[in-house]
Amino acid sequence: MRLMDNDTQPQVTDAGAQALLLDNQLCFAVYSTMQSLNKVYRKLLKDLELTYPQYLVMLVLWEKDGLMVSQIGERLGLDSATLTPLLKRLEAVALLTRVRAVADERQVIISLTDKGRALKAQAQAVPGCMASVIACSMDEIVDLKDSLLQLRDSLNHNSADLV
Repeated sequence: MRLMDNDTQPQVTDAGAQALLLDNQLCFAVYSTMQSLNKVYRKLLKDLELTYPQYLVMLVLWEKDGLMVSQIGERLGLDSATLTPLLKRLEAVALLTRVRAVADERQVIISLTDKGRALKAQAQAVPGCMASVIACSMDEIVDLKDSLLQLRDSLNHNSADLV
């Protein structure tokens, strides 16, 4: 920051400078951790031939099959413009089907194929492998997940107040 004179521009304080250090940013800690998580998931999902976003879609469908695109998007926090190409790729490899609803053709129902349901058995090893890579106890992992969910909910709730 270039300082002009003391009357027109505030001095950068040590605390102010410290607040702007990359290593002091919560956002960077979360971002860089997500980058590391993605690298590990990329390796774990390679044999399943899934990307991380595809894995998330499959997790949703393994919990409850036959969902509308909007329901999957709501669960994952994705809009249909992001989700549709992802679903098309999963359909192209025969893991799911996309069928327009009879009652309302604007709605598309996503259902697992037999191949998609069978993939669940292979995927069951992924969480355990991830837990071993994280090298924390299950209680620590649960506490961390709960803290992250609380952070996400606070951000979603409180960001409406921002201009």
